[in-house]
Amino acid sequence: MKKFFARLIVLSLAVIFFGGSANAVPIPLRGVVEGFYGTPWTFEDRADILKFCRENNLNSYIYAPKDDPYHREKWRTPYPAEKLAEMKRLVDVARENNVRFIFAVSPGLDLNYGGSKGDEDFRALIRKLDAMYKIGVRDFAIFFDDLKDDQGRHHENGKNQAEFLNRVQKNLHSRYKDVAPLITVPTEYFYEDMIKGDKVKPYTRDLAENLDEKIVVLYSGRGVVCDGITDKELAEVNKIFGREVGVWWNYPVNDYSLTPDGNRNVKLALGAIEKLPTAKMTAIFFNPMEQVQLSKIALATGAIYANNPATYNAEQAWEKVLSEQFGALAPQMKIFAEHSRHMENSWAKVGPPDAIEFATAAQNLIYDVRKKSSANFAPLEKQIDETAQAVDILLEKLPQKYLAECKPQLEQLKRTIHADKVALDSLKAGRLDPTLKILREEISANEKQAIISEEAARKFIDDVIKFFDEQEKNSRKKK
Repeated sequence: MKKFFARLIVLSLAVIFFGGSANAVPIPLRGVVEGFYGTPWTFEDRADILKFCRENNLNSYIYAPKDDPYHREKWRTPYPAEKLAEMKRLVDVARENNVRFIFAVSPGLDLNYGGSKGDEDFRALIRKLDAMYKIGVRDFAIFFDDLKDDQGRHHENGKNQAEFLNRVQKNLHSRYKDVAPLITVPTEYFYEDMIKGDKVKPYTRDLAENLDEKIVVLYSGRGVVCDGITDKELAEVNKIFGREVGVWWNYPVNDYSLTPDGNRNVKLALGAIEKLPTAKMTAIFFNPMEQVQLSKIALATGAIYANNPATYNAEQAWEKVLSEQFGALAPQMKIFAEHSRHMENSWAKVGPPDAIEFATAAQNLIYDVRKKSSANFAPLEKQIDETAQAVDILLEKLPQKYLAECKPQLEQLKRTIHADKVALDSLKAGRLDPTLKILREEISANEKQAIISEEAARKFIDDVIKFFDEQEKNSRKKK
């Protein structure tokens, strides 16, 4: 009896300190999908991620870099011998780390479905998959995402796609007994694109009705990049496809973080995976950034989620991961990461708000100054000082593998925090320091390379300038 209670106490402590559960039910397929636009990872990056997957109990990796020409644009073309040899090395690394290497092809840009051309394309794809089977791949995926034209229309036929996928699956399974079921991403791969009004759109209906029930379908939530998936939403998509669908989650990917002139990856997604279902699902794959090392922050929190969705706490997981990955620099890294968690544009919204304490202190101060109340400068001054110190320490001490991926963002935060100090001093003095507008222009110019803390540290500068501009305008009216 004493031994029983001792074991119970140990188990309870494990739950408290490590977020585990006696009844933890991991998502069966859980891992990373290298599915971003931009410069694909190197062999070393991928080998590093495969080791990371093993260490974090992620069991799958999907090879699907959008800008690998042999994956998408030149999908019919066999990999050159040297690339195939490199792929074999990668497959071997995956096996050594007990991670399923899933090879994906995206043929939809110009795939023919019928007639002699359709047969030729089918054989070309099978040859590609056979070449991968010979080097050890046993898991395959065929993706049909991002096939829309400039007007947002696509001309895909769900029945044709389903029949093609079924044909590929039947061919592989008739010849290879150790190949897993195919994985696919539809052309209408987010919920709001699958329905019109209260009805399922024809493409999705036809794909779902004709697709082999064993084929795994991945979708991305309500939108391409959206603020979470509820259990109810997941159930609705399961109902459409008549199976448990999996999730391709677009965080921390940042390939849509663009400047007007097209520069990519100007903002980093350094927050936790959050707001995902607790209901049973078949698969979860997290799409990372080009920045492989900094992607590991969100990916590690995703691993905690995927291994036990029912008990997952995003904030606790995030702080745990920062501590594990950055050690003595974790407090400073947390401050920096807080200013770079939220990703949003006209069609995307995901991640917790940036620098909540900073933003709240700034909003409260501006409110008090506007109302001519007794302003308390201390909370924001503390936030500014702590952030400035954290940035300086990171620029000096952060290991090069991280610094190489975030130096522009750290330097941009340093500029922003310096301007925040000038803005704060302006409010204290009751007049605008003319250098603040110069500093703001410098920050704007550098946003071609780095964006950070738009709704917190960056916003405070604009709010202070706006406040004094309004004062001057009102003063002129009175004259």
